[in-house]
Amino acid sequence: MKSVTVIGLGPMGQAMAGAYLAAGYEVTVWNRTAARADDLVARGARRAASVEAALSAAELVVLSLIDYDAVDAVLAQVPEAVLAGRVLVNLTSDTPDRARRQAEWLAERGAVQIAGGVQVPPPGIGTPEAVTYYSGPEHVIETHRSALEVLTGIDYLGADQGLAPLYYQIGIDMFWTALAGYLHGQAVAEANGISAEDFLPRAVRSMDLRYFLEFYAPRIAAGNHEGDVDRISMGVASVEHVLRTTEAAGVDGTLPAAVLEVFRRGEAAGHGQNSLTSLIGVLKGR
Repeated sequence: MKSVTVIGLGPMGQAMAGAYLAAGYEVTVWNRTAARADDLVARGARRAASVEAALSAAELVVLSLIDYDAVDAVLAQVPEAVLAGRVLVNLTSDTPDRARRQAEWLAERGAVQIAGGVQVPPPGIGTPEAVTYYSGPEHVIETHRSALEVLTGIDYLGADQGLAPLYYQIGIDMFWTALAGYLHGQAVAEANGISAEDFLPRAVRSMDLRYFLEFYAPRIAAGNHEGDVDRISMGVASVEHVLRTTEAAGVDGTLPAAVLEVFRRGEAAGHGQNSLTSLIGVLKGR
């Protein structure tokens, strides 16, 4: 019978263990708070009494923890010999450098890490459109492809263990920034008597940035920051209007003020007549 161990039973770990159960796997689970495994055990999962028992139960081990400090704390509970021969699919969020160091540490103990970054929320696990960034030894990923694809599709980025965390953190940078913008806009809307339900279709329209991404990406790649379509000076004026509207509504203006500061830095650096894309150089300290 196909087997897998899942360590870490937050919402994502719960969804992953559930997907494996639904796919007919023998699933062993462990979580620091043991009660989080109750529903999974009721569905047929095996609750490991210890981290050592969890690791010993399967060659393939999925880690879904808060950060690599938590991973270190979990792995510190077992004799290092238990790690030998294991493939640890580390879907824990942290920095690229931490992923590289973790892979080296595991390799010294006879284990292999596959670093990953899941691109969907827990309800998306097991759905056709779901995908996860993976990096690490390609032959190991191919060996376990069918098990990985129980969770999501695979976007393989290369052997460098830091690549999946890097792409993941870049995406999360964009995700939190965009959602913070939505929440700020909704705060201004509510201050003016506009409900979230009423604003929803307008918010969806405003946040559909595909046109802009597809327009800007080839120009950025070509180093073309010509202000033939947009200019930073226009952006300064626009964000100033946003900030005034925010303040007039009695809403905290910290977020648009921070954006305005970046635009003004671009203008001060001589890019006022250049495209918004020239802010990349400003953000990189050039």
